[in-house]
Amino acid sequence: MKITDIKSFLIHPTSSRSHWIMQKHFLLIKIETDEGVVGWGEAFTLKDRERSITQHISDLTRYLLGKNTFHIKRFTQMVYDLFAEGRGAVDLFCAVSGIEQALWDIVGKHLNTPVYNLLGGPCRDKIRVYANGWSRGAKSPEDMAQRAAEVVDMGFDAIKVYPFLNNEDVKGGVENVRAVREAVGPNVDILIDVWRQPEPLKAIKVARMIEEFDIFWYEEPVPSDNMDVLAEVRHAIGLPVVTGECLYTKFDYRQVLEKRAADILNPDVGNCGGILALKEIASMAEPYYVSISPHNFNSTTMALAASIQVAVVIPNFLILEYFVNFSETGNAICLNPFKIEAGHISLPTKPGLGIEIDENALKDFPFREFPVRDW
Repeated sequence: MKITDIKSFLIHPTSSRSHWIMQKHFLLIKIETDEGVVGWGEAFTLKDRERSITQHISDLTRYLLGKNTFHIKRFTQMVYDLFAEGRGAVDLFCAVSGIEQALWDIVGKHLNTPVYNLLGGPCRDKIRVYANGWSRGAKSPEDMAQRAAEVVDMGFDAIKVYPFLNNEDVKGGVENVRAVREAVGPNVDILIDVWRQPEPLKAIKVARMIEEFDIFWYEEPVPSDNMDVLAEVRHAIGLPVVTGECLYTKFDYRQVLEKRAADILNPDVGNCGGILALKEIASMAEPYYVSISPHNFNSTTMALAASIQVAVVIPNFLILEYFVNFSETGNAICLNPFKIEAGHISLPTKPGLGIEIDENALKDFPFREFPVRDW
């Protein structure tokens, strides 16, 4: 089966809830074949750099037309060795990841089986997810608490909070965490994202201040470009440390594991190289007893679907990210969207990645630039 065309679709998500911020675009990729089988994937996007990723997809298309859709690993290795000449960067990794997912979708459909059956078969029949995308823009602890309760009412039993993102006052951020815990009760897991603040001593201080709230994890306490510092923070606190969303290939994860700098890794299937790369990273982490919680700052369609295919296969899976503010658009462009039941998504059973994009619906969400950010 040969590739005949590759198309990119940039989508601007919307929401009927005015307090949910739409801070990025979706980039869906469609691959067509000479046998009529179509595959879909999704590339991670960076605000203001979406079109550089689509350009990479266009440039890679020249190398893929007429190629065998089953030669997935050969394709990704070609990109790193030949196309990039060993000088890969995040925009290229995003493009490769989306294309790679679409190729798996085609292979699974051609063989009439879910992709997870081609990766070793499922270890579980449902995937636990946590809600993200609901707390940005909250103006006070009371506002944060109200939003948290709203998301729990939607069926989630794990939620991610950014209590310090727009709050230079440490005590104010701690009060945000306190308010959320009081609002959701003791049976909801709270995940804290510090969002890579370059102040290790402050990260340690904050972690110790919020330990009393039974925190599920402490994400990106410092930037991931200095593993020695990250390891120092991890060993100084009593909360599980997460890193990985700014690491893009399995080579980037080597030092995290060797230096024991994190308890949990969160690679993103939309930028780490795709489905097989995500599985390989999980396999690297397994002998270090490090868990995998796939990052998914993407839509609730193809990248979520690709993440699920890996999550059901790997033994060290923990929990998967789900952006509630993107679900309205995701449900509108997907013919059979995923459903959240008691904080979980059931194992998909359809061939390929398990869901289908309604291409006609994509025109209802045309790309439009975000305003220039103040600097």
